[in-house]
Amino acid sequence: MVGMLFVIATIALAVFLHPYIFYPLTLKLFRERILRLDPAATPPSLALVFAAYNEERSLPAKIDNLRALKAEHPDLRIMAYCDLSSDRTLDILREASDVVETIAATQRTGKATGMAHMVAQLDRDVVIFTDANVILDPASIPPLRRYFSDPSVGGLAGSLHYTNDDASATARAGGLYWRLEEMVKNLESRCGSIMGADGSIFATRRELYPVVPPHLLDDMTVSMTVPIREKRLIFVPDVIAYEKNATAASDEFRRKRRIACRAFNTHRYLWPKIRERFSTVEMYKYISHKLLRWFGLIPLAVFLVSLSLALILSGQFAVLAGGALFGGICVLLGTLGVSPFSVGLQILVAVIATFFGIADSWKGATYQTWTPAQSRA
Repeated sequence: MVGMLFVIATIALAVFLHPYIFYPLTLKLFRERILRLDPAATPPSLALVFAAYNEERSLPAKIDNLRALKAEHPDLRIMAYCDLSSDRTLDILREASDVVETIAATQRTGKATGMAHMVAQLDRDVVIFTDANVILDPASIPPLRRYFSDPSVGGLAGSLHYTNDDASATARAGGLYWRLEEMVKNLESRCGSIMGADGSIFATRRELYPVVPPHLLDDMTVSMTVPIREKRLIFVPDVIAYEKNATAASDEFRRKRRIACRAFNTHRYLWPKIRERFSTVEMYKYISHKLLRWFGLIPLAVFLVSLSLALILSGQFAVLAGGALFGGICVLLGTLGVSPFSVGLQILVAVIATFFGIADSWKGATYQTWTPAQSRA
């Protein structure tokens, strides 16, 4: 009995750690797929779109960034969707009408609806999706165009750099966690497609833009449609964006819970197409990167319960107490922002928040609209 409990605990721990440790290692075993960029290809025309709700604190810097982008790339079309903000967001956008076209919502409908409205009005080849609080490096536009000279590329995700890692332990841990995430994306991209793009900075061919139901996570739906349509979704480190991370743990937990709920709603919507279209390698990536992370609390709980029962039944109470003390110290060090414990704590928080988010999804929650995290400003 005790031996079986130890085996169960070992398997459960391996399943829990797989997305973070074993999965990145296995990605190195797959054959690399080389990009075939054509320097003679006609550069695609571009549009940049973002949705905004109560972003008056972020918009001045954003508008300055848009002016810099427009100055270096005059053919770039820029659109914004104001989702019935209650502050001066709409006024600020309208004051910048020389660089950005603004669509004003008459009722709160959410980001997915706003993005669909904007894309429907575009005539450009490639659409860059971003957020109101994100700054895009103007030097990123030329390489972004070049990647689309490979006809197999349907979309790309850029590299997001957090600018306030030193603002708090939460921000510091979030930055480290994100660097781990981008490392995984880089390995995924090397052998095919990444498993979705973050809404802060990604781009797709306009012709691939799908119908996005308003209650779904628009960035996941749009980006995952690329590999579903049998085009590559790649990660590119030289398309760079900057953003402030949430500095309050409560803000970060709520954000992860909301995203997890919408992501799982999106998964349920996309799953039939994923099962039909994905190759064996891409399905392995999706299960490892998405499903095992979403349900990570289950193997973690099985590991802790099985190990605790095994130690109790074998009379190793001192080991059990020592393990509990060690775990508590690790959590404390993670709270203080000490690496690598802070990354571990960030993963644990993400696992717990994701569990609540999936529970919200099963209960019918949608989180169709959003509120910016106040602690990121």
